[in-house]
Amino acid sequence: MNTIMRKSVLGIAGLATAGALAAGPLNHNDTTAPIEAGTPITAVAVQADRPAVDKAKLIPHGVQGAQSRIDLSDEQVANVKAIIAATKKAGMDERAAVVAIATALQESKLENLGHLGERNDHDSQGLFQQRPSSGWGTVEQITDPQYSTMAFLKGLKQVDGWQDMPLTKAAQTVQVSAYPDHYAQWEQQAADLVAQHWNN
Repeated sequence: MNTIMRKSVLGIAGLATAGALAAGPLNHNDTTAPIEAGTPITAVAVQADRPAVDKAKLIPHGVQGAQSRIDLSDEQVANVKAIIAATKKAGMDERAAVVAIATALQESKLENLGHLGERNDHDSQGLFQQRPSSGWGTVEQITDPQYSTMAFLKGLKQVDGWQDMPLTKAAQTVQVSAYPDHYAQWEQQAADLVAQHWNN
């Protein structure tokens, strides 16, 4: 393209741009401006404001000890959402979801684990490492995130005053782990996940 022609094309493009800016409404919220026929209309998705989760309810006693945190895969996030959905279905609140997610973070890192062979803790499986031999359900049941969460929450409901207990004590009362204090390290990440996904 020769220099004269190129300057002409750029000049016309500049005038078209300047004309569009000058002619177009500067206030995009002006709903009184008429729309001419043939004008393409672009749909804009507007996210409705969702009520924020009360973070004070998520960690009412403050965290205990050093906190751990891991990056989550899409599968792990899906398991977080399954735990939250089951918690709502059980009629329990955000704090119950925090306890459940922290427990699953400790037990399985939020991975729905099947039998791990020699690395398995007896016959423990699923998000909460529940054992069929201890009456938690069948292998198929305890490897279903909704079922295993509902089973955990049923146990939590039976713990008198669990809402007023430190997380690790509430979780341990249900789980009866050999490492009762390890649940505490996941409380902050569990609370952050509930705050992020509870109202989704």
